[in-house]
Amino acid sequence: MDAVSENPPVTPLQALLAGLQGGMVGALWMLGWFGLSDAWQRRSFWSSENLLASAFYGESAIRRGFSGSTVSGLALYLLLYSSLGAVLAVALRHEIRPLRILLLSLLFSLAWYYASFHWLWKSAIPMVALLHPERPTILGHLIYGTWLSRFRVYLPR
Repeated sequence: MDAVSENPPVTPLQALLAGLQGGMVGALWMLGWFGLSDAWQRRSFWSSENLLASAFYGESAIRRGFSGSTVSGLALYLLLYSSLGAVLAVALRHEIRPLRILLLSLLFSLAWYYASFHWLWKSAIPMVALLHPERPTILGHLIYGTWLSRFRVYLPR
């Protein structure tokens, strides 16, 4: 049996959907890490989501615990990181080597972290850039990249 019949070509739509799924799973693991890290630092489990919710609610979103504004921060994280997963999966849909996909996913997630937290959020949501804990956030993005690299698992068999 040749390699073509074993691995049929991946269409852009299939890659997009698999990337959305992989990005969502990665974002959930990343947010779980953020929550645990915040709890270890004796902050609210929902600090990261509340911080991102300040894009919609300003300073009033930054509070201790879960509130109505926390849902919007959580939704923004999931929407944004699922979309990033879709973009990466479409770009890497022809790559079949898992190690290369992992390395590119990690590089992509770190590049996104530096672009967003050190450039984009400084102008769009300054409080996020100022108040996020840098080291746990970097590690969270590496966790995201690791889970995102598994997007091929979600492709149709």
